[in-house]
Amino acid sequence: MAYDESLAERVRAALWQSGTTFEEKTMMGGLCILVDGKMCVGVVQDRLMARLDPAIYEEMLERPGCEPMDFTGRPMKGYVWVDPPGMKGEAALQHWINLALEFNPRAKASKSRKKSG
Repeated sequence: MAYDESLAERVRAALWQSGTTFEEKTMMGGLCILVDGKMCVGVVQDRLMARLDPAIYEEMLERPGCEPMDFTGRPMKGYVWVDPPGMKGEAALQHWINLALEFNPRAKASKSRKKSG
């Protein structure tokens, strides 16, 4: 499953513009962007993944183009997909990135898995 490179470039540009230091990893068939070692935003196919404050999760799901992120048959609270209509234009994309960046300092880092071998 590939990701939309033009969307990835838009996301990178928005992060650079905000002065955010980030790292990229390919995972889950897409591009994951980590800020301070924590998953923040990503691109899978033509959708943006954003990690938001769970306190605003339900409210954000009411916005056009936003839906729960669901990889396993169970939505992941605080993680959303934003479809292309929900991030049309740079201001709309920046809105989602800003929400993810605002939550990032309070987000918990995932536990690192020890490699066996």
